[in-house]
Amino acid sequence: MPALITDNKLVSVAYTIRDVNGTIVEHSDLPISYVHGVNSSPLFPKVETALEGLAMGDRIEVFLTADQAFGEHDPSLIYTEEIDNTPEELHFVGAELDAENDQGDVLHFRVTRIDDGQITVDANHPLAGQDITFSARVADIRDATGEEISRQAKQFVH
Repeated sequence: MPALITDNKLVSVAYTIRDVNGTIVEHSDLPISYVHGVNSSPLFPKVETALEGLAMGDRIEVFLTADQAFGEHDPSLIYTEEIDNTPEELHFVGAELDAENDQGDVLHFRVTRIDDGQITVDANHPLAGQDITFSARVADIRDATGEEISRQAKQFVH
């Protein structure tokens, strides 16, 4: 009998994310792994629910609204600063940096605009505010070790 996705199984999935026009915006043939049923999964909750009970080789396709996926676009995560006050390695659109906010959270920023001596950075996910379709193929299923369960519980605290 094939292994099925249930709680405390280490599940590996290859995935594709498409925007509302069907354009592939992210794709991974190299599977990502997570422990199913641990409250701090790196997958979207609706996707993890859809994977429940599937076997290796099975496929799913799940439509996610913006709030179920990368969240709504948050204007408070966009900052503009004088370019002279920023490191030179950030002086191009597309540059990325990690920085800590006042609450101690580390945010990932992308430079989105440089204009009139000003640089704008955005900590929103590039797909924030967009509905997506998440397609996945189950590549592997096995019992998770206690260490894997513990590591995931600590790593993906929401």
